Amino acid sequence: MSLYSLSGRFILLAVIILVASCGSSSDDASHISLEVPGADETPERNQKRANSLLDLIKKKKKLIILTINAPTTYYIDRDNKLAGLEYEMTQSLAKYIDVQVEYRVYASTKEVIKALRNNEGHIAAAGLTVNDKRKLEFDFGPVYQSTNEYLVCHRTRSYIKTKEAFKGVEIVVAADSNYIETLKQYPDASWVTDAEMHTSKLLEQVSDKKVECTVSDSNLYDIEKRYLTEIQNKHALNKQSDLAWMLNKHSEELLKQVNSWFAEYQDQGELPQLLDKYYGYVEIFDYVDIHKFLKRARTRLPQYKDFFIDAAHKNGIEPSILAAQSYQESYWDRKAKSPTGVRGIMMLTQPVAKSLGVTNRLHAEQNIYAGAKFHAKMKKMVEHVDEPDRTWLALAAYNVGRGHFRDAQKLARKLGKDPDRWSDMKEVLPLLSDKKYYKDLRYGYARGSEPVNYVTRIRSYNELLYDHFGKEINENIEKYNNKK
Repeated sequence: MSLYSLSGRFILLAVIILVASCGSSSDDASHISLEVPGADETPERNQKRANSLLDLIKKKKKLIILTINAPTTYYIDRDNKLAGLEYEMTQSLAKYIDVQVEYRVYASTKEVIKALRNNEGHIAAAGLTVNDKRKLEFDFGPVYQSTNEYLVCHRTRSYIKTKEAFKGVEIVVAADSNYIETLKQYPDASWVTDAEMHTSKLLEQVSDKKVECTVSDSNLYDIEKRYLTEIQNKHALNKQSDLAWMLNKHSEELLKQVNSWFAEYQDQGELPQLLDKYYGYVEIFDYVDIHKFLKRARTRLPQYKDFFIDAAHKNGIEPSILAAQSYQESYWDRKAKSPTGVRGIMMLTQPVAKSLGVTNRLHAEQNIYAGAKFHAKMKKMVEHVDEPDRTWLALAAYNVGRGHFRDAQKLARKLGKDPDRWSDMKEVLPLLSDKKYYKDLRYGYARGSEPVNYVTRIRSYNELLYDHFGKEINENIEKYNNKK
């Protein structure tokens, strides 16, 4: 996959236009033939309908999913492929029950719920919060993620420290969202609902100062904050909210299938791996950190970009990953030096530099090519592992050293963890600093939390590069390819 295609962020906006009509399709698949049973029907008839619904799904080989185009649910990524937490989970479910998926994509939570209420789909998978009001009308599948709810405003607004301070704050929230129920706990708060916009769009409005404040789940806020640098969490509204899929009442047999699939999905470790894929890189830098990075990307990175592209190409590495790694090492400072003596833009030790033919660690080109070669060596250690785990594991080994990394893999096996999964290894690596574990390992003590933080920050920098410079990255790689 090329990391030099357009940013998923920009594609996401385009997709909204492309799929805007999905909820109003007039073909023969636009409505499920089974109606929602009425309350006056007998239990026997309700059970028959429930059975018939699952049978119909299997007969037609089609599961209809109602969702939202958003970075936490369903979108087209930078490689022009469908992606998103809800997308991958529903694909797994469909495989489990041996059917295909039809996605109906809507602009707002209100539209999704209305579509489910009208029996236009089988499952609403749109980052929906479990609450008592919704339970009266719908059934919920298993909880797959927990989030907090934040009052999000422009960064220039002061923090709201008490419930009384909500008086006079202008809040706009997505219609039919759980946020309305939450805000009812704040007597002095006043708000209006917007039936046209999902929360991700409202966050853009806040960033542009078109809306004073909105409410967002923490998982969405964490992703959008990297791009919308002007937004800020000003008040945590509640402790925790649970997210789950929603189904119409009397879908018992389908719900049983969902529960059965989910239990297996968890047992196989698929859910933690998926959550790490979409959220494991999310590290909230403050406003100053983000803007320092963006400034350096504009002022320092251009003089080295050709080196990163060529060195990455020759060593089978994604150029933006190599650039992000270099920023983590040195902030793109060719003269960087650590207290331990590592030097240069890729912060090479003297032995590593010598083994790779580097005569001057302060020479940016030499240092970058050597760093890329060493990165590639680490990738060979885990060449049997699929991406992106292969890259994250290689970066961890680059940071902590091959010996300690092998120790961590051995420990992972001992603890029943998968040494080839980053979601497991990032739990094991910190144990290298615990005497209970390192005393029995060949290479002994290591600061095991460092490689975890190292990988997390590189993933964050990589995403920031794409969020803000996706077009330029794509243009640069095209120029490089044209020269070949």
